[in-house]
Amino acid sequence: MPTAPFDVVTVTLNPAIDQTVTVSNFTAGIVNRVEQVRSNPGGKGVNVAVSLADAGHRVAVTGFFGKENCASFESLFLEKGIRDYFVRILGETRIGIKISDPVLHQTTDINYPGPAPAATDLALLKERLDGVDCTWVTLGGSLPPGVDPAIYLHLIAALKGRGRKVLLDTSGEPLRLALDALPNIIKPNIHELEALLGHPLPTHDDVVDAARNLITKGIDLVVVSMGKEGACFVSGKETVIAHPPDVEVLSTVGAGDAMVAGLVSAQLRQLSLQESARLATAFSVAALTRNLQSQSAFEAVRSYSKQVILR
Repeated sequence: MPTAPFDVVTVTLNPAIDQTVTVSNFTAGIVNRVEQVRSNPGGKGVNVAVSLADAGHRVAVTGFFGKENCASFESLFLEKGIRDYFVRILGETRIGIKISDPVLHQTTDINYPGPAPAATDLALLKERLDGVDCTWVTLGGSLPPGVDPAIYLHLIAALKGRGRKVLLDTSGEPLRLALDALPNIIKPNIHELEALLGHPLPTHDDVVDAARNLITKGIDLVVVSMGKEGACFVSGKETVIAHPPDVEVLSTVGAGDAMVAGLVSAQLRQLSLQESARLATAFSVAALTRNLQSQSAFEAVRSYSKQVILR
């Protein structure tokens, strides 16, 4: 049976150029001294695509770019061998300021709004998604101004109707609405899941129960990331809680996106839930420490996967 040209297509409707500034002991309301600055093309689907390409998967990307500042994205995709199906729209891709504090191990995000796509841009995006043959599609992140919050619902329904498998990683109203289309996998973090349900989830058992309730609605796999507490992986038959190894965290930027990449990679490799939890957690840990590594990104994933504790 012939395989699809791409293993996965990632969709990023509201990408950003991430400007990460390093400030030790960052404090609001006073003068803070910047120690280091770097600028990277980013956004959930972009980060997922890079992690998957580094792991050897065949990846394509789409979404919306502002025409005026998309060169850094184009260079990144060329370097990583990622096929670019992004729709170029009027305006500039938004900037996201990330204040990374290596002493307090905190990241403060200041997110600008992105450019608003026109109706013709939305139609072109759907046309491009229709035309790309793939096994998995990831949908993730916030929405550009003016976009219907039900867009993920409509995209998931259309994609599943063409036999695609879909992983969703978003929050708020877009997440609530999209659940009716039954994505195959969802990956909220603990705060996003609490916001969805409208009440706190103080224990692991509470998180597992909430995930199981979503599974009963027809979702195949619910993964809830919980920061230092690890992540819960809940399917219809099994529950695994994965605890990451103790590492020096340089930055939390992109760690959740790396976990999404690890989940898709595990699905493509047809791994068990336990091995999926191990691999996805290792992807995330490698992202937390990536600027400390002398080895390649996927060599780091292999190394950390052996250190993940499952229960």
